[in-house]
Amino acid sequence: MQAVIDRAGAEILLLAGIDHDGAAQALSALNAGLAEPYPHIAGLPGNAGIDSGLDLNGDGRRGTPHDMQAWGRFSGQGAMALLSRHAIDHDGIIDLTGLLWRDLPDSGIVDHNGQRGAAAKGADVLRLSTGGHWIVPLILPGGGTLTLLAFRAGPPVFDGPEDRNGWRNRDEVLIWRHLLDGRLGPAPAPPLIVAGGANLDPADGEGHRDAIRTLLSDPRLQDPRPATPGGSIAANAGHKGDPARDTVDWTDPVPGNLRVDYLLPSAGLRIRAAGGIWPPPDDPFAPTVTTASRHRLIWVDIALPD
Repeated sequence: MQAVIDRAGAEILLLAGIDHDGAAQALSALNAGLAEPYPHIAGLPGNAGIDSGLDLNGDGRRGTPHDMQAWGRFSGQGAMALLSRHAIDHDGIIDLTGLLWRDLPDSGIVDHNGQRGAAAKGADVLRLSTGGHWIVPLILPGGGTLTLLAFRAGPPVFDGPEDRNGWRNRDEVLIWRHLLDGRLGPAPAPPLIVAGGANLDPADGEGHRDAIRTLLSDPRLQDPRPATPGGSIAANAGHKGDPARDTVDWTDPVPGNLRVDYLLPSAGLRIRAAGGIWPPPDDPFAPTVTTASRHRLIWVDIALPD
């Protein structure tokens, strides 16, 4: 992983799926091992491994990984971390990870005329986020602010006919639309970037794909559509989406490679370039990328505002 991070050379880097510990020892160790460690880091635990107090999967037991606020064997599992060469306004961070799912406008956990009754189980206590949702102000060299809307959504699978995880994933993606609409408090002012893992492809795979299509088509955001040669070569037969845009190398043929990770700058930012680190199989760096993660690092080069 460190070799891939070094290759990217990003000024701002969001890691999704990294375990969190209270003293940030794991993150600090990872950062220290980089060729050029980042001067600013931040991490929060997410909802994995936090007991809901309920038997959410109906197996007659409580306290199992399936009964947590988000699936997990311990608190902090599969969280997020931010590394930045620009100062992080820690006091200005807004953590939406504790938002109850039912409190999201048009929430998928609410029982609408009995149509989603099973999915409504735990509505009084269950939080929306799995890996987390953060609003993070970054202080730019000229004194301005760039706001990062960071998230890691859970998978829309591994549930039953009630589609509980599918609805949750849908709402974890649409939370940003509601936030920008001012339905969850004051909307963050641009410039901003929505960044993270949606676990949702706009054309292929499981889930409520209309949710990510809605976010991608929001006129307040831009989709730079990062592409990689490795993704293009690893195309899956029968998939509708452009394989060059895929960001994860999952089991073939199901679910196959999908586009599930996103960087969406606000409309006023000038995009210089976009891409990812997924080299073709004959590239000497390809084994390093494959070992680092099934997910591929994507990047966008923007002109920072003055």
